[in-house]
Amino acid sequence: MQTKVRGTLRGERGQRWSVRFGGVLIAAAVAVGIAPGTASAAPVNPSDGEIAQAQTAQDAAAAEVGAISAQLASAQSGVATAQQESAIALDSYQQKQEEYETARAAADTAAAAATQATADLGVAQVQLSDFARTSYMEGSTFSGAASLLDASSPGELIERAALLEAAGADHSDVLDEVTVLQQQATAADAAAQTALADADALQAEAADSLAAAQAAETSARAQAAALAQQQVTLDAQLQAAQQVLLGLEGAREAAEAYAQQQAADAAAEAAAQTQAQQQAAAAAAAANRPSTPAASAPSSSRPTTAAPAPAPAPSRPVTPAPAPVAGPANASASTTAINAAMRYLGTPYSWGGGGSRGPGYGISPDTGVYGFDCSGLTQYAYAQAGISIPRNSQSQYNALPKVSRADLQPGDLVFWGTNGSASRIYHVAIYIGNNKVVQAPQSGDVVKVSTIWNYDYAGAARPSA
Repeated sequence: MQTKVRGTLRGERGQRWSVRFGGVLIAAAVAVGIAPGTASAAPVNPSDGEIAQAQTAQDAAAAEVGAISAQLASAQSGVATAQQESAIALDSYQQKQEEYETARAAADTAAAAATQATADLGVAQVQLSDFARTSYMEGSTFSGAASLLDASSPGELIERAALLEAAGADHSDVLDEVTVLQQQATAADAAAQTALADADALQAEAADSLAAAQAAETSARAQAAALAQQQVTLDAQLQAAQQVLLGLEGAREAAEAYAQQQAADAAAEAAAQTQAQQQAAAAAAAANRPSTPAASAPSSSRPTTAAPAPAPAPSRPVTPAPAPVAGPANASASTTAINAAMRYLGTPYSWGGGGSRGPGYGISPDTGVYGFDCSGLTQYAYAQAGISIPRNSQSQYNALPKVSRADLQPGDLVFWGTNGSASRIYHVAIYIGNNKVVQAPQSGDVVKVSTIWNYDYAGAARPSA
């Protein structure tokens, strides 16, 4: 979820590089003595050999930039893959955990049924013993009743009664009832044991899935930390290479600029001297001419008035984007879900955290982080709209009605999967319109609004349909 903000990371990296690049330019300018509005000593113009070295430095810097970009791209791809696998493993655990909880509830129900059946059987067995005793004492036609009285266990009692019945002895409805209850109790106990075994197996699978998910998430975070450190180191190397390159180029530019300024100053000084000589000669010639009546003074030239600047053109009003066209979605439920998610903007991402009841503490390594993961946020949002959806993103995609991207409406869930595969969903967000989603992106981030991205797009579904 990493990959969810890959474009954002690249943009931020570009901004950081622009700032550093500008800083290097200023440092190089100061180093060679170029400062706006300040006189400076004459810079040394690099020799041809130094220019050749500058070209070599430029080529080396360009090669290093390419190598660094390739390393960063490769490292970021590895981190993205690790984070996707972590999200998929977490989904698998959450699904197994749900299945375990369902199986455990079934096991508890079966155990309760078995307990009740055993209790009912006990009552019926007491009634059967009373029936046999009464028949014997009152001289009943039930001639085999005496053989039932010394039965060592309820099971033996049932067996003897069944044998007497097969031999044609008298029987009663009481015996039939005990037999049925014995069968029901046995079946209920077997069902309870089976349900419990199923639940235990699912619990073990959930534990295995959790261990795999935790290992994947730990690996992803370790790779991300290593990438951050690597980026710092490579940025420092790049900055050093740029400083050398810009220093050499700046020296040449400064020398050329200085030479041009010196030539311009010399030309200006020569022109001033020529003008002064011309003025002196004219003055001498005027002194030698006979005086004449004063001529009328020439009219002073009228000052030139600058043309007024044209008035700025009025700005054109920005036309707002048209509102989304209503479709088969339940607009009220969608709005409720969006508003519920937006109330938690800024809430930390918590791996495995949150759910239908709201934010919560996550699973290790996020046991101390209170917030949401991606599917926890979407499940909570729609729970507030009275719509129950599964806990994990893969199950949400599988369970909900699909919509095409061209038909996206606010409130629809948008999914991403490895290489766009709908069978390997690793992230889900809520579409809010205008090409935006609200999402819980990844570890270290918070619930926020983002521009929807194209890579790994797997599909969309509509919980309110």
